[in-house]
Amino acid sequence: MEVIVTCIKKHKFINRGFLIGPYCPIYGYGCLLIILLLEKYTSSPIVLFCMAIVICCILEYLTSYLMEKIFHARWWDYSDKAFNINGRICLETMVPFGILGSFVMYVLNPFILNLISYIPHFWLHIIVVILLVIFVTDNVISFNIINSFKNEIKKAESDQTEEITKKIRKVLNRRGILYKRLLGAFPNIKTSKELLLQIQKRINATVEKMNKNKRKEH
Repeated sequence: MEVIVTCIKKHKFINRGFLIGPYCPIYGYGCLLIILLLEKYTSSPIVLFCMAIVICCILEYLTSYLMEKIFHARWWDYSDKAFNINGRICLETMVPFGILGSFVMYVLNPFILNLISYIPHFWLHIIVVILLVIFVTDNVISFNIINSFKNEIKKAESDQTEEITKKIRKVLNRRGILYKRLLGAFPNIKTSKELLLQIQKRINATVEKMNKNKRKEH
């Protein structure tokens, strides 16, 4: 879904997400939480819609917060969107989450369960083990790549200039296709220090504007 949206916006293929493979864990965990927690609300579409929004927003906020604390970088930032909370979630994504949650419960999950019922248990177990091995391997490799990103951030944050992210990108781009993929998947990534610099600029601009208004009044 993110690949399709990005293709429409950027007019090119970009493999989205933290992992190398064609999957995005935050959506997978979101789907699982919705399926496990909202089954009892299927009789009330409006309640289910609202609960799906709540679950997905909490998941997205916590993921953004934890990723920033662990890797010292903001992987997505909605600060320029209306009705955002700390730039981690915003109104623009909340409604689609509710629609997707409803789609999962009323259409997608019943379809997948029906499809799985036709697969013999033996082969189902084999498929699950293969997918699990691939997924775990991908997580290990991707974690090492992101950890390299974290190490570059630590080196760069000792620099007092405002070119922190550019320097990190330049170093990682030399390391190979998997590093380039991560940078391509998150083009708006910002280091924690860069975020602080932007916040400071906004505060300074606001103070300057207030001072100008006061001078005009006098």
